[in-house]
Amino acid sequence: MIGLLVIAGGALVAQNLLMANMVRSASSIVVVLATNSAVGLSALLTLLLVRDGFAGIAEAVGAFRPFHVLPGLLGSFFVFASIHGYQRLGPTATIATLVASQLIIGLAVDLARAPSFNLQQVAAPLLGAVLLVLGAGLVAAR
Repeated sequence: MIGLLVIAGGALVAQNLLMANMVRSASSIVVVLATNSAVGLSALLTLLLVRDGFAGIAEAVGAFRPFHVLPGLLGSFFVFASIHGYQRLGPTATIATLVASQLIIGLAVDLARAPSFNLQQVAAPLLGAVLLVLGAGLVAAR
């Protein structure tokens, strides 16, 4: 699982570098985001067709609910902010800021979901979060 996440992290860096480059030949980031989304949707629909035929497409359509647009909008916002960050701050500062903010919010969600709050159990993750945020600040400050 860790290897998969490491590869995904590298893929995200490559994607953002490529998309930041693509913006140079487009009128806006939105054009590049639309292209990215169209390619992703096409690839996923093709996988569904290959795996399950038209039944896979029918299942996806039947399972759709209006609130299902939220993850797509949030993902598009994340990619938009990433590309914008790569253009303005560079990859290192952008990644440091994104990772630190994800860790803080993820830790807050984990703590909110925990059945009980035990300081001994959360001390190490909290210390790690503080150190990561400090490191991200140093990286972003250059």
